[in-house]
Amino acid sequence: MLFNEELFKIEFNNIPPQKGSILISEPFLKESYFQRAVIYLTDHSELGSMGFVLNKSLEIALNDLIKGITIDKKIPVFLGGPVNVDTLFFIHTLAFIPGSYKVTDTIFLNGDFNFLKEYINSGAEIEGKIKFFFGYSGWQKNQLMDELKENSWLVGVISEKEILSTQSHRIWEKSLSALGDKYKKWTKFPKDPSLN
Repeated sequence: MLFNEELFKIEFNNIPPQKGSILISEPFLKESYFQRAVIYLTDHSELGSMGFVLNKSLEIALNDLIKGITIDKKIPVFLGGPVNVDTLFFIHTLAFIPGSYKVTDTIFLNGDFNFLKEYINSGAEIEGKIKFFFGYSGWQKNQLMDELKENSWLVGVISEKEILSTQSHRIWEKSLSALGDKYKKWTKFPKDPSLN
């Protein structure tokens, strides 16, 4: 199968990455953590970048992993990336959680987990307000910018609803489609074109 190279040339990487933007992986990226991934950036500076893969759910619930959560409703967990996979992180809209790090005006990272457990156990509705991850995605100084120059990622924007959705298995396709017809075509290609 012959490819039109222009079809896979990224045109929007003149948009600089920043806190609150997303990285959308190019369609044939082989790295398992990042294959067809959408990463929400919670930090970006000249020193490096940090974010969380939004669309790689795990088979196990937070209730089964963390002691002290007493509600019956299962809380989904996602694989945020390959760094510190034994550490729990959470992004949320709950500005009142002590110790939270402000990412944008409405999105926060982490905070006092004991306070959060009490909040969850009180029966407060958390769907659409918080999302949990094991591990994160990180880039050292200049590493992300180099990967953008290599067209490994497309920079985009995303709604708060999509960031915190636990039904995010189609977020890669949706994020690409939002950037126009050229990128919508990417969603039609198989993960491994040699098998086609």
